[in-house]
Amino acid sequence: MPKIAFVGAGSAVFTRNLVGDVLTHAALRDDTTFALMDIDVDRLETAEIVTSRLIEAHGAGAQVTATLDRREALDGADYVVTSFQVGGYEPSTVIDFEVPKRHGLRQTIADTLGVGGIMRGLRTIPVLLDVCSDLEAVSPDALLLNYVNPMAMLCWAVAERSSIRTVGLCHSVQGTAAQLADDLHLPASELDHLVAGINHVAFFLRLEHRGEDLYPRLREVDPPDWNRVRYKLLEHFGYFVTESSEHFAEYSPWFIKDGREDLIDAFNVPLDEYPRRCEAQIAEWAALREELERGGAVDVARSHEYGADIINGCVTGEPFAFNGNVPNRRADGGLNIDNLPADCCVEVPCEAGASGIVPQPVGALPRQLAGLIQTNVTVQGLTVEAALTGRRDAIYQAAMLDPHTGAELSLDEIHDLVDDLLEAHAAT
Repeated sequence: MPKIAFVGAGSAVFTRNLVGDVLTHAALRDDTTFALMDIDVDRLETAEIVTSRLIEAHGAGAQVTATLDRREALDGADYVVTSFQVGGYEPSTVIDFEVPKRHGLRQTIADTLGVGGIMRGLRTIPVLLDVCSDLEAVSPDALLLNYVNPMAMLCWAVAERSSIRTVGLCHSVQGTAAQLADDLHLPASELDHLVAGINHVAFFLRLEHRGEDLYPRLREVDPPDWNRVRYKLLEHFGYFVTESSEHFAEYSPWFIKDGREDLIDAFNVPLDEYPRRCEAQIAEWAALREELERGGAVDVARSHEYGADIINGCVTGEPFAFNGNVPNRRADGGLNIDNLPADCCVEVPCEAGASGIVPQPVGALPRQLAGLIQTNVTVQGLTVEAALTGRRDAIYQAAMLDPHTGAELSLDEIHDLVDDLLEAHAAT
């Protein structure tokens, strides 16, 4: 009888998707216990109602509990799903956007890299390590499925400081595959691909349909307006990147420049996109709550997240292939990606089954891709170091070496920006 704990279950829409996915598996639908935990009473209550309604809709025998006590939720857990946002939209995300803006630095998402990603990493790493510390005490054999950003930084920190088995999960690989299939007018289920790199900066090393290399056709595609950045990267680097154009625009020095509205317009870069999404998600949660209070039904459609299929694979032994975020250094001493640092977190093909999560090594990446990825890995590593050691100079250095920040501001300007961000967050 597997117990699946959700830390940050108040992300009710995400919880709805993953719980619903779990209930589609015959091996999980009747014997699973969903242990929901959140620090927000109202959101936790909504998540509990959603989960109960889903169990009813599926005619399943699963059980649900809800608690504000994290250790209680984690006690005896076989699988743990993390989906929390430390500091919330307000004040933390607002600070991460508004303070850099005053310094002349604009961002799009700011949850993975850049000064926004650095700040989010610094405030989130300690919380995730606390979760792992609880797990070490009450459920040391649990598998942690982390959905929290900045994904690579968090999984890197856990690998450094915890014995808990962890895999980071994102939907960028399967989401991008579906987008490419649409651009190429092909069924997504018929694409054959090999993807590797780091979270949000992984590349389709192979993209085929029934043995045909699809890259020649892909280079002829007229890019959708919302995806111009990635197609421009394909043009110059030869491979398609997994994460969205609005994300990648701020992972590199080429697309967002102060005073260059021509670039912003040419590549359709949606500045300040993440605050808009946060407000939309808050509204979606409120609408879901209102619908539940009226007795409305919950959506039982399958999502495209990996989590439920991974749990099913581990429980039943039925292999499930996916892309996961894992340490680059393998248990046998080798590397999953030969030309990236051994201590970093990489996103590579994995298989879930009776033995747990088994990453598949991919060898060396094309040199230009490894070089591009390394610019992000350096920032991630310094941020992790800062979070684990308290070294303030590592925060400055992470921001100074960030591709977008370094292309916009001088060293002294970056130093002052970091000081202002740290001061603003300390005041909340």
